[in-house]
Amino acid sequence: MDSTGGWGHLRWCGWARGNGWRRISRMVPNTPNTWEVDWFSLSAVILLLCTAPFLVFFFVMVCDQYQCSVSQPLVELYSGEATLRSIWDKAPSFTWTAAQIYTVWVSFQVVLYMCVPDVTHKFLPGYAGGVQDGARTPAGLINKYEINGLQSWLITHALWYANAQYFHWFSPTIIFDNWIPLLWCTNILGYAVSTFAFVKAYLFPTNAEDCKFTGNVFYNYMMGIEFNPRIGKWFDFKLFFNGRPGIVAWTLINLSYAAKQQELYGYVTNSMILVNVLQAIYVLDFFWNEAWYLKTIDICHDHFGWYLGWGDCVWLPFLYTLQGLYLVYNPVQLSTAHAAAVLLLGLVGYYVFRSTNHQKDLFRRTEGKCSVWGKKPTFIECAYRSGDGGLHHSKLMTSGFWGVARHLNYTGDLMGSLAYCAACGFGHIHPYFYIVYMTILLVHRCVRDEHRCSSKYGKDWKRYTDAVPYRLLPGIF
Repeated sequence: MDSTGGWGHLRWCGWARGNGWRRISRMVPNTPNTWEVDWFSLSAVILLLCTAPFLVFFFVMVCDQYQCSVSQPLVELYSGEATLRSIWDKAPSFTWTAAQIYTVWVSFQVVLYMCVPDVTHKFLPGYAGGVQDGARTPAGLINKYEINGLQSWLITHALWYANAQYFHWFSPTIIFDNWIPLLWCTNILGYAVSTFAFVKAYLFPTNAEDCKFTGNVFYNYMMGIEFNPRIGKWFDFKLFFNGRPGIVAWTLINLSYAAKQQELYGYVTNSMILVNVLQAIYVLDFFWNEAWYLKTIDICHDHFGWYLGWGDCVWLPFLYTLQGLYLVYNPVQLSTAHAAAVLLLGLVGYYVFRSTNHQKDLFRRTEGKCSVWGKKPTFIECAYRSGDGGLHHSKLMTSGFWGVARHLNYTGDLMGSLAYCAACGFGHIHPYFYIVYMTILLVHRCVRDEHRCSSKYGKDWKRYTDAVPYRLLPGIF
């Protein structure tokens, strides 16, 4: 299969992969690695740079001040009961306590990433850890990566558990108790690493041939210039920020929310347990398949700029955990039927997501010499030309889940996303931001990927879409 399967998170790991602007920028003739940016792309970049930080603040602030009501602050602003200044003044500010917590956290993840080689692959059957090759870069390089994310996650959570049960160095509610001050700290790191990567690309790039410049400073800053910025041989900005501080913290953040719910109400709701379990499955799936992640669009196509640097530090940990935050302020106890339906939706969504990606990976690894749903897979042979004029061939699978719809892995992803939101009941729209965002992101990505494939394969792509006519929902879309 040509299209990349997905962490529509990681999707910042998720939001990162939703960008479609590269498709509509064009290369400047006779100037290698230089691209022009059209006005629409530039407008979208500036809009996101200006609004995304405030959007994150808004969704966190409404819980702190309005019990997670999205409409109440807007009503008060309209009626004059509140002003932007009064809302801002009520929000907790930066604290040195939060700065110390976040500094220790990021430093600890750097140590685990750089100084603790993976050993889990030696005793976990089927897990691909240790040193792994990445995909070939546009300049023809193949980088090596130390895959130890699962080990880092296990060590981190073992220490968290040991502290909660035995050592009591800090309260399990420490993350929630410093949540908005931590927001300012993550923004500082997000902007700092994005700015460093931007300057580094001009002054001392890791590989100048993999840099991509435009004539616009805003586009360069947001979308990134360097393909794989590194410090030394092993510290890869893209893999570390995509797969360490934010996503390792995701499950710890949810545990902190559960601990706060226990502290406030004397119990943990079944909705909070569901959110913790379903999202933990998603996070663990990422780390189990981290070597596979090296072949996804985040690593293979995206350059490292603000949307990855800031997005992984801020957007992911604060907006992907909205359901747990909501449940601290609104402890929803679901009926048995409702809880069972949410669990079933989440598990079926995960099954579709993982099985679809597994079928594609198996098909690729065996070059179609495998069994899918008990049969030899069918496919369409496609031909395309690379930039140097060489003729290449590729196979587009038309059986299994890939014969049902062209992006059924995204459908499974959306089912899981809806399950997280539905676990919060239907009292507010606040926790449903995630499914709205993911739907927009993945539908947009479908269109972007198919435009790229249509340009690449031409008539062969038309044959493929005739064989598999639906994108996400069989019979509908």
